[in-house]
Amino acid sequence: MEPAKNLAPLYNPIDLVETIFSSRSFEFERRGANEVVIEVQGKWNNMLLFFAWEASMNCLHLSCLMDIETRIEDRSKIFELLALINEELWVGHFSYWTEQNTPVFKHSLFLNNEDDFFEEKIEQMIDIAIKECERMYPVFKVVLTKGMEPKQALYPMLMETVGQA
Repeated sequence: MEPAKNLAPLYNPIDLVETIFSSRSFEFERRGANEVVIEVQGKWNNMLLFFAWEASMNCLHLSCLMDIETRIEDRSKIFELLALINEELWVGHFSYWTEQNTPVFKHSLFLNNEDDFFEEKIEQMIDIAIKECERMYPVFKVVLTKGMEPKQALYPMLMETVGQA
């Protein structure tokens, strides 16, 4: 097996992230050769998407911050909620950024020189992050601002819908 090739001199997916969002008429801020930040209007509130490229690992990382500031003192509820939510996710995970007092969805992609579908993978990564943040926003909101018990807040999200109303 050949050693992995470094994508750094050939490819920087941050350029492609910029292309994806500029084609959708989003504003973004390039914070360096390997970082870009985009503000996206979500269903419930604005989200900040932070992308970082780590060339030595051939890894593109996305953090999606939801604008919900906690008002509860009991941090154990936050961590219980994170554990319950993350049990249900197939890709990515939620964590809590204590510095900003806000939940964040994180996901990473490993890319290599033989990969033909960079753009599709990055677009899928973006769609997953936004979808999961919008799906879980109401749950985080009632736990972080109203102090609702995590299991109670999450219960409606975990129910299977059968049929059509």
